[in-house]
Amino acid sequence: MTEPSTQQPRRPPLEPTDSGGHSTVPLDSTAQLLTRVTAQLSNQLGLLSRNGTRRPMHRTRPPAAPRPSTAEATPPTLLVVAHGSRDPQALRTVLALLDRVRDLRPGLDVRLGHIELNQPLLPNTLDGLRGADAVLVPLLLGRGHHVKHDLPAAAAAAPSVRTRIAAPLGPHPLLVEALYGRLVEAGWDPADEGRRRAAVVLAAAGSRDPDSAQDTRRTARMLAERLGGVPVVPAYASAAAPTVPAALRALAARGRHRTFVASYFTAPGHFASAAASAAPRTAAVPLGAHPAMARLLLHRYDQALSAIAPSETVSLLASA
Repeated sequence: MTEPSTQQPRRPPLEPTDSGGHSTVPLDSTAQLLTRVTAQLSNQLGLLSRNGTRRPMHRTRPPAAPRPSTAEATPPTLLVVAHGSRDPQALRTVLALLDRVRDLRPGLDVRLGHIELNQPLLPNTLDGLRGADAVLVPLLLGRGHHVKHDLPAAAAAAPSVRTRIAAPLGPHPLLVEALYGRLVEAGWDPADEGRRRAAVVLAAAGSRDPDSAQDTRRTARMLAERLGGVPVVPAYASAAAPTVPAALRALAARGRHRTFVASYFTAPGHFASAAASAAPRTAAVPLGAHPAMARLLLHRYDQALSAIAPSETVSLLASA
């Protein structure tokens, strides 16, 4: 009967040492050994994070989000198209309005171009935007000749600029708010709303285009609603009837002697002055840099952007 073997399990050989007990394995070999052992443990078991969850030892960095292209990062220029006037107050008023727009939308490139009479003219502004995108927003109140013909012609003459043409400012509730605010500044008392003697003449420039007259009549109806049912009669400084004096006389004949003139003009000028001179009391000043006007310009700009891609000139001339 043989004794059970007392032989101990074979152990891996110890690292060679010197007489002082220090390992004689080169440092590079030790580092390589530790690297292999760590890699094997990582592959089989994973590593624990501080909160006790397992995670891979080697974390891969998530792919970086693609950088937006220049076209995505830079919105199109807002190019405000004003008519122009010989009245020096007109340009100052329009520039103040553009400053309000810039305050509402910091970083947006806002520029000005005139159809006539003032610098910069629209073709010159477009020439400075070669290779860029731009939205032409008319500082005009209805669908007249300038909106339907002059703006598309100017855009077509600047093929190096990718353009969209926004709708004119009117009719729109923000425009009505600006008209109402100017009337209150001129002395309109909200207590007069609905009284039998009160009335308003909406004095506009006038146009032979029937769409323009339709837009003005619609704005008059919207303003009448804002005033609580007080009559609002559209009248014109040129090209259409009735004139402002004729409208005032007609209202007086109906017993409407407490009448105000609402100035349906974007800036001071010859027509605005002529309409104001016919008012029996102080007329409202032009819409100018009223805060609602700045918001409306940005609204028309945003509307044009949300339409369709600017592969070619896009026009949104229908009133919205």
